Amino acid sequence: MSDLRINLLGPPALTRQGVPRPPPKGKKAWALLAYLIRSDAPVSRERLASLLFADAEDPLGALRWNLAELRRLLGDKDILRGEQIVFQLPPGSSIDVERVVRGTSRQAMSMDTVGGVFLEGLSFPTSPAFEAWLLTERRHLANASASVMREAAVGRIAAGAPEDAVRLARRLVEIDSIDEAYQALLIRSLAATGDRAAARSQFEACRALLMSELGVGPGPDVLNAVNAPAASAPAPSLGGRASARAQLDAGEAAVSAGAVDAGLECLRRAVAEAETIHEPSLQAQALFALGSALIHYPRGRDEEGSIVLHQAISVGVEAGLGSLVAGARRELGYVEMLRARYDRARTWLEEALEAVNEDTGEEAAIRTVLGACWSDTANYAESIDQLERGIALAEEAGENRQVAFAASFLGRVRLLTGAVGEARATLLLSKETAQKEGWTSLVPWPESLMADCMLAEGDVDGAGEAYEHAFALGCQLGDPCWEGMGARGVGLVKERRGAVKEAIDWLYDARTRCVRIADAYLWIEAYCADALCRVAIAHGLDEAAGWVDELESNAARTNMREYVVRAYLHRHSMGDESALAAAGELASGVANPALHEALARAPSSAAHTDS
Repeated sequence: MSDLRINLLGPPALTRQGVPRPPPKGKKAWALLAYLIRSDAPVSRERLASLLFADAEDPLGALRWNLAELRRLLGDKDILRGEQIVFQLPPGSSIDVERVVRGTSRQAMSMDTVGGVFLEGLSFPTSPAFEAWLLTERRHLANASASVMREAAVGRIAAGAPEDAVRLARRLVEIDSIDEAYQALLIRSLAATGDRAAARSQFEACRALLMSELGVGPGPDVLNAVNAPAASAPAPSLGGRASARAQLDAGEAAVSAGAVDAGLECLRRAVAEAETIHEPSLQAQALFALGSALIHYPRGRDEEGSIVLHQAISVGVEAGLGSLVAGARRELGYVEMLRARYDRARTWLEEALEAVNEDTGEEAAIRTVLGACWSDTANYAESIDQLERGIALAEEAGENRQVAFAASFLGRVRLLTGAVGEARATLLLSKETAQKEGWTSLVPWPESLMADCMLAEGDVDGAGEAYEHAFALGCQLGDPCWEGMGARGVGLVKERRGAVKEAIDWLYDARTRCVRIADAYLWIEAYCADALCRVAIAHGLDEAAGWVDELESNAARTNMREYVVRAYLHRHSMGDESALAAAGELASGVANPALHEALARAPSSAAHTDS
């Protein structure tokens, strides 16, 4: 089985030693192989038979026949045996979906099937639960392929090959022309080639399309791309290394003080001067500072910041700056996490851990973001492990802000999994630590989650007061994510008090408010959308079905597994009996007691929960 290549994107195919193998007899063999490859744990024969062969006279016999067909296809008679079936990739083999999900962008782009439809041309109408799984996987893998192409385009701009980026960005725009992130990337790629006229033309086409389709103009991501400063020759150095260092220090100080535009200008000068005097160590530091500032401070600058961080990594590797390289990879992972490109995020964060060396504080930061990624995708045990390690490392390093940040996500995991008392204590630690550190901009996040705990415990008045404070503070900070969290809570309290129309208004506003900027944290949108669906269904709103469809589609695309399950539970509560089996299948890999309790209650109580 050496040199085995399995392609599941596009029409499924298999080669050994470069020779195409005859396809298996029957399309369900491909379905079985794809399911086993995408399963993270062994799967019982009983479950596989029920999932794929329930319509057969002898489901287990049909499974045995298809497993034998796969052994013939794969050329190994000893695999896929036993009661618990697992597919193990032989050495020297490759699977396109695994490279897209777990590989680097370079590894993924080496597969010519990137962007293909998962199991293209196959459907399984007699296996509805499998069809639900297949639809979810197709949406996730389509987004994963697009994320790989986006990352590759950013990397090509950073490497000075914008023409390659243009080709990739055009492909992304063809996939989804109204995605402003793709339009911005294409405009930025065109500008990087020096063809300002083409960049402006694409901007005008984008603006016309958005007005025609959505009735809105371009957001800051697109505007920043078309107005990006043209590349120019580095400014002459006035004082060598000392001047570059001074620009770097001044830029960091200005950004920290809130004078972001002035700080960015200083940091750009620091990068240019360090490059002019051939100081790679200083250049890498300036690039890292500039990239981080672009990501964390201005709105709609994540794409530019990502390009700069790619450059920081390249220079930092050559200069032997392990901690800086780790930090830049962590920042890129953070950007990917916010935009729910979790496969890319985890790849960056795992590479960051490889470079971190003995920097305890940096390792704490990396593990915190990694823990957040695992939580967002409903891998709760992995999340708790990373977040607890992150807190311990942050405490060891004396990084109190990092303690507050990690504790906020750990508290959220405990809340989502039903450990409300533990969640409240952890979130209180996060909030109080942030306040002691003067980190006001974090406070609305743990405060809203603490209010969720209060509401779950029946303290409606206490929850209402906390939500209102979190919402007001989020508005003062101008942070749409925190505004959305607070508004969601206000809506839930309104519903508890019987003000249903006001509740729906607040919940609908929360869902849209939290994503009004290009670099919003998309998990919050799903959290708000789930609450909106739950309340709308409970009160018989006609719009509920459409909102559930949107939740399911977005959650599947981004691999937010729990919210895919909850969308199917919502459908079941609206009378779709087949949705419960699909929810059960999709929940099989989610270790969340609260979710499985909702599944157990679904036949009698329609799965209305507040978790």
